[in-house]
Amino acid sequence: MPRPFNFSAGPATLPQEVLEQAAAEMLDWHGCGVSVMEMSHRGREFMSICAQAELDLRELLAVPANFRILFMQGGGLGQNAIVPMNLIGRSASRTADFVLTGSWSIKSHAEARRYGEAHIAAGSATGRQAQLPAPSSWRLSPNPSYVHLCSNETIDGIEFQELPDLRTLGCDAPLVIDCSSHIASRPIDWSRLGLAYAGAQKNIGPAGLTLVFVRDDLLDHALPICPAAFNYRTVADQGSMFNTPPTYAIYIAGLVFQWLKRQTESGLTCIAAIEARNRAKAQLLYDCIDGSTLYRNEVDPTCRSRMNIPFFLADESLTDAFLAQAREAGLLQLKGHKSVGGLRASLYNAMPLEGVQALVKHMQAFEATHG
Repeated sequence: MPRPFNFSAGPATLPQEVLEQAAAEMLDWHGCGVSVMEMSHRGREFMSICAQAELDLRELLAVPANFRILFMQGGGLGQNAIVPMNLIGRSASRTADFVLTGSWSIKSHAEARRYGEAHIAAGSATGRQAQLPAPSSWRLSPNPSYVHLCSNETIDGIEFQELPDLRTLGCDAPLVIDCSSHIASRPIDWSRLGLAYAGAQKNIGPAGLTLVFVRDDLLDHALPICPAAFNYRTVADQGSMFNTPPTYAIYIAGLVFQWLKRQTESGLTCIAAIEARNRAKAQLLYDCIDGSTLYRNEVDPTCRSRMNIPFFLADESLTDAFLAQAREAGLLQLKGHKSVGGLRASLYNAMPLEGVQALVKHMQAFEATHG
C-alpha cells in the first residue's frame, strides 16, 4: 500500500528514503554487529556518526566557523529556560527583549521571566497575531542582553520572511531565534544572529534532539544557577558529549541532512533548491485557499508561513467531515492545534509536491459538495 501523506506539525513526516535506510541498518550498522540504539555514545562508531552529522549540517546551512553546533535535549520549551540561563546575565540589568508574534514566542517570554526581566519589545502576551510588527516599531530596551523572536510560529502560521538586522535599529545585542518549525527549509543570514535553536521533530528528525547554533562570544555568560548539562560552554567544549546525547535521533537527523544535500537543482545550492520547492508547495495551497469561498487563512499575506498553514472552513461544523474524508483519501494529521481549532497543513521538507496536490484536490472536491 502507498504511504499516506502526513501533514503533522510535529513529530512530523520523514523522507521515505531515510526511513528505509534506517530500517535496513536497524540490527547491524555498517557491519559493526549492533544497532545505533545500542552503541556507546563515546564509541568510535557513534562518534563518527555524530561528527558526520555536524559536518553535513554545517555545510548544508553554511554555518560560519565562529558558531558552535550543539546537539542537546529538551526541545524548544527546554531552550526557553536554557537560553536565558546562558545569556540574560550579559547585561547588568539582566533584561532580555521579546517580540511576541504567536503562541511559541509568548511561551518563550513567560519562561524567561523566571531568570530576569523579560521586556516585551513588540506584540502582545495575549491574543493571536495576524501580522508581524515592523522592526521600526519595536520598543527595545536601552541595553538588552539579547533580543528574542520566533521566526516561524507553528501554531499561528506566521513567518519572518527576512530576519531583522538589529544594527539598523541602533541595537548591538545578539538576536536569538526559535526556528524549530522552519529549520533547514531556507537559508539563514548568520550575520544577523547570535544564537538559533530548533527542536528537530518538525523538519529534521524524531523527537528528542534539539539543535543549538551559538556564536563563540556568547558561550561564557551563564548564570550561576545554570546546570552544567545546560551550560553552552560546557556542552560546546565536550562536543555535545557532556551527558549522553539523544544518539538515535542524531543518527536519523544525520541521514536527513544527507538526504537534503541530494535535493539539488541546476545552478542552486541545496538549501536554495529546497527553499524554491517549499515556496512552490506553499503557494499551491494558499492559491487554493484564496480562490475559495469555503476556506480562509487569517494571516497577512506578507508574513504567511511556508511550513505551517492554518485554515478554517466558512462553516466550521463541517470540519469533522472534512477530516474524516481526508483520512479516507490518505491525508493525515490535518486537524488544527487545540488552542485555535480549524485545520492546519504542515509542509515540511519531506512533504512532496504530490502530497500538496492531493490535499488541494481533496479541498476542491469537498468544496464542490459542501460549498
